[in-house]
Amino acid sequence: MRKLSTAVLPALLSALLAASLVGCASTSPMTTADGKPVPTEALTGVLLPAGAVFKPDQSLVIGTGEQWVGRVVADVGRDVEGAFRYFQDTWTAQGWTLVSAVRSKNSLLVFTKQDRTATVELAEGTMVGGGQLTLTVAPRNAAVAAPRKP
Repeated sequence: MRKLSTAVLPALLSALLAASLVGCASTSPMTTADGKPVPTEALTGVLLPAGAVFKPDQSLVIGTGEQWVGRVVADVGRDVEGAFRYFQDTWTAQGWTLVSAVRSKNSLLVFTKQDRTATVELAEGTMVGGGQLTLTVAPRNAAVAAPRKP
């Protein structure tokens, strides 16, 4: 009995790990909480983890195609670590340059690509809810006025 469990356990763990990695690498369409697909033409050039549930009431997307800007909020489920790895691997493969990354309870990744900057914030979930993604995309060299002293 002991030999069987020592042989089966590593194989089972390997299978579970492989299944979880395949799930993270998928590019299935993003949906809203009621299961409706999100129109992807507005989010050209941006791939999100499989199973991400779009939160339209918390999101704001301006423009379409490669030049859209704004904030996309989505529920990424319980595997926030997998979502973090997804952005690190998938986005760099898409030509985004990873500028900075911090892994913690509220993780942050900053990417640049040509004339755009993307900030990915991943917040750990609670016992009741899953993790939350906040993706902000803006022009890289936006003319921003320096704050004035009062």
